[in-house]
Amino acid sequence: MPPRRAKQGPQKPKEPKRASEPVPALPLRHPAMLVAALTAAGCIVLSVSAWIYDTDFWHHLLVGKVIWQTRSIPTQNLWTWPAYGHTDANNAWLFRALIWPLWSAWGITGLFAWRWFSTLAVFGILWAAARRMGARGFTPLVVMAACALVYRQRTQLRPETLVSILIALQIGLLEARRMARDAAVAAARSGATPAPTPLLRDPLLGLIPIAWVWANTHPSYYMGFILTGFHVLDDLRAAARAPAAAAAAVRAGSLRLLLIAVAGFAISFANPWGWRPLWQPFEFFFTLRHEPIYQGIGELQHLDWHNNARNGLAVLMVLWPALAVWRGRRAGFDLVEALCLVFFTALMLNTQRFNAVWSVVAAPYLARDLDAWVRSRAFPSWTRTAWARAGLAALTCVAIGIPEWMRIEYPIGIRLDMARYPVRACDFMAAHGVRGRGFNDFQGGYQAWRFWPEKERLPFMTGTPEAATKTDRNLLALSQQSRASWLELDGIHHFDYVLISRFHSGWGRLLDFLDADSTWALVFADDAAALYVRRGGPLERVAAVYGYHYLPGGTEALAALGQRAVADSAVRRGVEEELLRETRESPYASQAYSLLARAAFTERRLGDAERYTRAAIAAEPLTPGEHERLGRIALAEGRPADALAEFQRERRLVTTDAGLDVRFGQAYAALGDPGRARQHLLRALERDPSNAEARAALDGLNGVR
Repeated sequence: MPPRRAKQGPQKPKEPKRASEPVPALPLRHPAMLVAALTAAGCIVLSVSAWIYDTDFWHHLLVGKVIWQTRSIPTQNLWTWPAYGHTDANNAWLFRALIWPLWSAWGITGLFAWRWFSTLAVFGILWAAARRMGARGFTPLVVMAACALVYRQRTQLRPETLVSILIALQIGLLEARRMARDAAVAAARSGATPAPTPLLRDPLLGLIPIAWVWANTHPSYYMGFILTGFHVLDDLRAAARAPAAAAAAVRAGSLRLLLIAVAGFAISFANPWGWRPLWQPFEFFFTLRHEPIYQGIGELQHLDWHNNARNGLAVLMVLWPALAVWRGRRAGFDLVEALCLVFFTALMLNTQRFNAVWSVVAAPYLARDLDAWVRSRAFPSWTRTAWARAGLAALTCVAIGIPEWMRIEYPIGIRLDMARYPVRACDFMAAHGVRGRGFNDFQGGYQAWRFWPEKERLPFMTGTPEAATKTDRNLLALSQQSRASWLELDGIHHFDYVLISRFHSGWGRLLDFLDADSTWALVFADDAAALYVRRGGPLERVAAVYGYHYLPGGTEALAALGQRAVADSAVRRGVEEELLRETRESPYASQAYSLLARAAFTERRLGDAERYTRAAIAAEPLTPGEHERLGRIALAEGRPADALAEFQRERRLVTTDAGLDVRFGQAYAALGDPGRARQHLLRALERDPSNAEARAALDGLNGVR
């Protein structure tokens, strides 16, 4: 028998073998780190360089202009005519005062400069915080670029862009203080007695001006106190685990933090309206969020997963808790991280406007945890060089961004999406004396910007509907679908004109209600807006001279109008003349060009159809259906290769290929590729067995191999 081994004492578990030892952290000044950081910064800048389409920023610019011109902060509503002169307690005045000089000096470029600067500041501060927390590798740069992809949706010209800097600063200060606390506790365990920081030299005093700026910028100011509260709870936990002498110091530090938070809350009342703007988030939670107008605002809905399908949010949401648990098992449970994870994730899932806040709060913890996980793994020896790791990080930053940067909803470019604003409608109002008691949807920021201080041309409501009465808010929201609500609202105010959004789908059914009511005359229309004036009132002459006879502002009457046009050549000529009038009066007339193209294509006037379709694309490149029509024109003219290219362009503009499968089948059949043609046509019939066009095209392939 083999000899028995001698008993040995308890042995430490063997470390797993690695292909390579952990690589050392690099200093910031190392060229490889600088190159990787510049690449990540470039990716972040690109992520927030999409067109500006937000409608509220015109209101922000207007208030900022008035602040600088009058050298005072307006405390009354000067922006809408029904609430004119009423108290206007709004948190955003500081942000508005900040962006006006940028616009005044550099225009659109100034607005984009703010987006770039503010975003780089946010993630630069968070990167510095993550490095201070121990994440010294290249991984944190990838995390910053990834979180910026989620953050980009909220980088229109909004106060949240300034708030995000404040959140990053607060996290950085609090985490630096927590690390100093833990170092002091560790020193106390070894018998040392660290000297306390003098109050006047305490970096946490920076939380006081942060609280003031936040309260004068956005109603989310309460989040700063929640973050501070998480650290106070962590102090209590640390004190319970520390030696007696150190526990007393931790409790004293916690008391100091509480006093600083109290001072920050007190200074928040130093605003032009006192307590009123501080009450806004609670007013929204208890009352406003239940009103129809707020329930219809997209950013206040639950998280839209479709809108976040390419930015990696789902991956980050899984990765963060998984890494937090992994790190907790190795280095100890992090209460602050756990509280932030639970609170801000729940907040984002309930209200999707907070996905940017979530990405800011998550970034430093994700960076720390992922960097620790990466350092614990075994990697090939060639990754030990700094330049290899820098290259991997840079390539990863670029690769994860490509799917989000390719989204057609957020085209990259330094420009305003002017097709969303009633620019030409306001030109018409100015040229033809349209004024009085006007109605508009609550996106009236551009109208206020354009006509202030003319009270008779100010909008009914802007992007801050809380400034209006509850009755006006409710009736405005309900009038999108209820004619009775619209008539009730009109009965209260007796409107002289109506200016409402027509962008893409229009504003509910109100356009159709107005089209069916002979009280109103449509006098201007383009992609952005429709302008109606009341007949028989002070604008009767405008109605008589400029009223459309055939074209509606909405879509409900278009089908019946098309049937009349087919049956009556005089109606057809009248409709075409009015559509051409739309194209003359506004460069944002893709809808008019599209209708002209449809009519020309139906009448087999292929040259006119192609010319009008290309004009529609030039006016609004992202409108679905136009490239499909160009492809059909190319097929009719015997150009199947051009048709296939157009159908491929159309594919980028639609969410499903269901309607395009027939077109691809027809194009491949014309190109002499029956295999691919049959594949697309069969797929179309699987989705819709009654599709006669697909069936006919498939029958045409019978006997063709």
